[in-house]
Amino acid sequence: MAALVHQFDWPDRVIVGTVGSPGSRSFYLQVRDGARSTSVGLEKEQSAVLAEKIDEILDALMADEGNRFSVPAATPAELVDNEPLDQPVEEQFRTGLLRLGWDPSTAQVIVEAFPLEDTEEEAPEPEDASEMLLVRMPVGTARAFVERTRQVVRSGRPLCPLCGAPIDDGHVC
Repeated sequence: MAALVHQFDWPDRVIVGTVGSPGSRSFYLQVRDGARSTSVGLEKEQSAVLAEKIDEILDALMADEGNRFSVPAATPAELVDNEPLDQPVEEQFRTGLLRLGWDPSTAQVIVEAFPLEDTEEEAPEPEDASEMLLVRMPVGTARAFVERTRQVVRSGRPLCPLCGAPIDDGHVC
C-alpha cells in the first residue's frame, strides 16, 4: 500500500506553534499552502532539535566557499511570522521520526516527518510508514522557521538556575 504523503513544495507558511499554557503545551509543526494545511504533533525537544539542525545546514551552506546559493544570516524581515497557529489545529499524526535534507537543485531544506507507531511507541522505518509529511522550504523561510521555533521553545516555563528544571507551582530545589 502506498503511503499517504502530505507534500508541500513551496509552502506559504511553515511554523512550529503551541496550544495550551506553559507546562502543558502541545507542539505542532504546521504547514499551509493556499487553503490546504497540515498539522503534525511534535515534542518540545523534537522542535528544538529540528530548529538546531536546520540552522546547522544553513550555516554550513554559508561557510561553504563553493556554495552558489545566497543564504541569509538572519531572518528576512518580510518572512517573520509571529502569528498563532491556524485554527482549528487538527493533528494529522504524532511525529516519531524526522529527517532533514538539502536539495541543491531548488535551494530548499527538506523536512520529512513520519508518524509514531501507536503499538510500539516508536517511529516506523520511513519505507514502512503509512503516512508522512514532506516539506520543502527555501532558505529564507528555513531561517525564519529556526528563529520562530527557538522563540516558541523558550517561551515556556522559566528554568531554575540551580537545577535547570522548569519552575512550576510544585518546584522545590
